[in-house]
Amino acid sequence: MIHAVFIINRSGGLIFNKNYSNQLAQLSSNEALIFAGTFHGIHALASRISPALKGNATRDLGIQTIDTKNFRMHCFQTPTGIKFIAATDLLLTDLTDALKSVYRLYCDYALKNPFYNLEMPIRSDMFDAMLLKLVQTS
Repeated sequence: MIHAVFIINRSGGLIFNKNYSNQLAQLSSNEALIFAGTFHGIHALASRISPALKGNATRDLGIQTIDTKNFRMHCFQTPTGIKFIAATDLLLTDLTDALKSVYRLYCDYALKNPFYNLEMPIRSDMFDAMLLKLVQTS
């Protein structure tokens, strides 16, 4: 089950967060912003210290999952640096396809919206509705 979805822009700013479960504590606005900035920084450091070959551009060198005792965080980073993060229960081991679907929704309902400004919070009822549908089927 997907408990929450976060989208972080390439600068580390939080542009979307939504809880889909009452099992995960609701973050305040300030806590969500702190989470986004902290995750962005840790992801960047993990990319820099990765022992993987730097010439392999197809390999994601940053954080892909973080496991805790009670839940798992999954991250998918686009080539432009947007990070799609989902908090799930421990039963879900690979959420790459679902996060790529969230990315497609972002492209369809945010980026193609002529009133949406890049790097700004996503305010789209259609995006919210389609993401809810995706979360319920994952």
